[in-house]
Amino acid sequence: MEHQLLLDNIAKHVALTEEEQQQLKSRFHYKKVKRKQFLLEAGDVSTRSIFVISGCLRSYAVDKNGTEHVLQFAPSGWWITDMRSLLSGEPARLSIDAIEESEILFISRNDFEELNALIPKFEHFNRVIAQNAIATYQHRQIDNSILSAMERYGNFCELYPSLIRSLPQKQVASYIGVTPEFLSKMLNTTLVK
Repeated sequence: MEHQLLLDNIAKHVALTEEEQQQLKSRFHYKKVKRKQFLLEAGDVSTRSIFVISGCLRSYAVDKNGTEHVLQFAPSGWWITDMRSLLSGEPARLSIDAIEESEILFISRNDFEELNALIPKFEHFNRVIAQNAIATYQHRQIDNSILSAMERYGNFCELYPSLIRSLPQKQVASYIGVTPEFLSKMLNTTLVK
């Protein structure tokens, strides 16, 4: 049962046979994660990809002043990892932790690569997911360069509609690249109008 959301996520892109589904389920491992629990800390090597069943994770980097910069939120049905560290074996620059109590499935890099070789449809699925992620990150970079803070907030609301009310403003502010105080003032000004 704990693998059903993962199978549904994959089925949006490819149709796996029952045998392929069983192979996949045998390589993904279930884990409950407590709020604020780390799944990866900057400086460690990322060894797995994570799929969120419930709850919410985030990836972020911390600058030399100790300020967190959120790269991604991963609510239910999303994937998260430090891809560069996972692929290269280099120390991670990102930390990944749970914003709230969560349930996840994770797969090691070796199992992931073996599944790609065993199930060509799974490799196709991963290519589609990777392409979508690259396109999303490119647009986010462009948006961060040319859009106002209010427009970036609007994009955040479109991308993460389930998180608008549940996330602390500090983390939303970090994601859109403003201070929490600026975000609060911006939203209060908008509500007054």
